[in-house]
Amino acid sequence: MRIANHHVPRITVFLLVLEFSIAILSVYLAAMLRFSSSSYPYNSPHNYFLYSAITFAVAIIACMSAFGMYNINYKNNLLNTLIRLASAQTAGFVLVILLFYLMPDLFLGRGILLLVTLISSLLICIARILVLKSSDVSMLKSRIIFLGCGDLANECRKLAKNSTSFNQYSVVGFIPTEGEICTVPADEVLIKTEDLTNFLLHNNVMEIVVSVINKRGCQFPLQELLDCKLHGIRVSDATAFIEREACQIRVESMQPGWLIFGEGFNQSLVRRFGKRCFDLAASLIIFIFAIPTMVCAALLIYLEDQGPILYRQERVGLNGTTYSVLKFRSMRLDAEASGTPQWATCNDPRITRIGKILRMLRIDELPQVFNVLKGEMSFVGPRPERPFFVDQLANEIPYYNMRHSIKPGITGMAQVRYSYAASKADTIQKLQYDLYYVKNNSLFLDMLIMIETIQVVLFGKGAR
Repeated sequence: MRIANHHVPRITVFLLVLEFSIAILSVYLAAMLRFSSSSYPYNSPHNYFLYSAITFAVAIIACMSAFGMYNINYKNNLLNTLIRLASAQTAGFVLVILLFYLMPDLFLGRGILLLVTLISSLLICIARILVLKSSDVSMLKSRIIFLGCGDLANECRKLAKNSTSFNQYSVVGFIPTEGEICTVPADEVLIKTEDLTNFLLHNNVMEIVVSVINKRGCQFPLQELLDCKLHGIRVSDATAFIEREACQIRVESMQPGWLIFGEGFNQSLVRRFGKRCFDLAASLIIFIFAIPTMVCAALLIYLEDQGPILYRQERVGLNGTTYSVLKFRSMRLDAEASGTPQWATCNDPRITRIGKILRMLRIDELPQVFNVLKGEMSFVGPRPERPFFVDQLANEIPYYNMRHSIKPGITGMAQVRYSYAASKADTIQKLQYDLYYVKNNSLFLDMLIMIETIQVVLFGKGAR
């Protein structure tokens, strides 16, 4: 499914709607058990009981999202799912108590609230196991064929066969094209003995992915592909397939025509205004709640080596303009004594003991809310890089400067899905996430990235 240009697996949406409904149902089931001899609280005035049920459901779903319960990487790990579900339900219980304290009209009572939490945990656990197990049934898998058998086709094959993906595929095989070196397993190469459309229909294929890098250098079956589409078979380009499955745009397979004529890259006035409002609201809320954390961080940084608490560093922002980013200092004072900028590496010896904790929890990024309030950054966007590295990378990596078409962000898709960049290869991987965000950015995607950022903070993903 595409929601606000972002690709969301249908089963993820189904799980979210199902579990939201279960959470509301659990409130009514708990009330039936607790107040079996009374019509209260179902007929409470002003529908406060319904509002309380909805509040409980929203809190539970929000906590489950924050704990990665809708992250496809945890699909097949039952123990991990149970641990995260228990943690999310506990956090949801605490959050609901806080919400009911702030809104006294919404009230369930301690006894019924505990009963609701237990019932919802049990029902959600059963529902999730049934849904995720049924997703492994071969009947529910989409049968897919790739046109091409080279490196691009092999990369698409790995994505399609990735067992952690909710989009389950049964790869029928690969149809070779002339002038391509075959890099896929030989036993998966198909011999087409009939018209392409009939061949796909006889094999019950639902989608064909055109995974040929140089379409002009081979005998490309354009008319046959058109015929396939007219017969209800989905025809996809490899670039679009990778974008859909990996939330990345591969730089090596991008073509200028695809960028110019394709959908996305919406930078309209309405989008910019909405994003600015979101930035201001998110930054002010985060700053208010993070004041105690920031004060503690500042004190610990000073006590460790009596050095500066904050540091400024020149970064490249919107349209290539530079600005000074604010961060909590997490490295020694002589981190770049040579005067030459260096990549942050795994277990970097320049990082202080306090700095390691700050980086793991991403607390070192908090002072950047002032950059957001000044309009130099957005809350969500590509990570701002230093001019020294930008000059190098722009000359070596195609389309690198496209990430500067929007404001950089405190957090972003690349930051939450990949670790710190320590090499050119890492930078390319992060750029491909950034290009996806630049192409498909929306308020909906910003909210999803904010939720994933909470996971990063809770579980220390990608810290360096």
